[in-house]
Amino acid sequence: MDAVRVIATDLDRTLLGPAGTFTERAAAALAAARAAGIAVVAVTARPHRAFEVWTWAADAFDDVICAGGTTVYDPRTRRVTVNHTLAPARAASTAERLRAAIPRVTFAVETGYDIVAEPGYTKRDSVLDRRRRCDSLEDSLAAAASPLKLLAHVEGGRAEDLVQAASTLDLDGLLLHQAGSQDQIEFGPAGVDKATGLAAWCLSRGVEAGHVVAFGDSPADVSMLAWAGRSYAVANAHPAAAAAATDQCAANTDDGVATVIEALTGEPATLRH
Repeated sequence: MDAVRVIATDLDRTLLGPAGTFTERAAAALAAARAAGIAVVAVTARPHRAFEVWTWAADAFDDVICAGGTTVYDPRTRRVTVNHTLAPARAASTAERLRAAIPRVTFAVETGYDIVAEPGYTKRDSVLDRRRRCDSLEDSLAAAASPLKLLAHVEGGRAEDLVQAASTLDLDGLLLHQAGSQDQIEFGPAGVDKATGLAAWCLSRGVEAGHVVAFGDSPADVSMLAWAGRSYAVANAHPAAAAAATDQCAANTDDGVATVIEALTGEPATLRH
């Protein structure tokens, strides 16, 4: 592999430990990488509002690619620098088709700043659940100034069943994402995913895929893991992510990402007790 110039990592169940903990060892490993001149970028399904709570990201990352590649966010200035949005009419038609297949499904629209939900949508964000309620999905789409994703949730359901139903439908120019939730799937703009978001970010800095190391765990990470010159699926990864990666590392519970970065930089992190 070529010299490493960029490290790209998913967050939940990859870099972060149980309950979303950012360990001291992970922080030290990322700091060592950046001190060595390697850019570090988070690539996550989380919307950028999560980083109003995760303020540690300002010291950990050069940038954050959010909402499955639709948004680039600078955690230091708290500015969105790239935004790819959905066509509301296409989101509405996809929702209509999925609801016909699974009548219990409910929908919300992710804007990055908040969620705009139709009646019955009960899924809660674990980090900064900020939402508005509307009388219908049509009203939700109209109220969302920058719709990034259409969220489809079945309370008590299984994401696999939603994926199976959605895979048989005409998605009308949307792209299906399975980001690790047990009872929800997401739809973003066609042609926009973690790989395209990361590739565009790297291209703007003159970095090719061969100089990138990526880490992930979920089906939503598959495109990024396949694109990067070297990629690691954590030991707790979904089989699709493990198959897409060039390598495997220890689980998120064992600081697998930090262990690899320490080897790359030759700077084992020293933990303070």
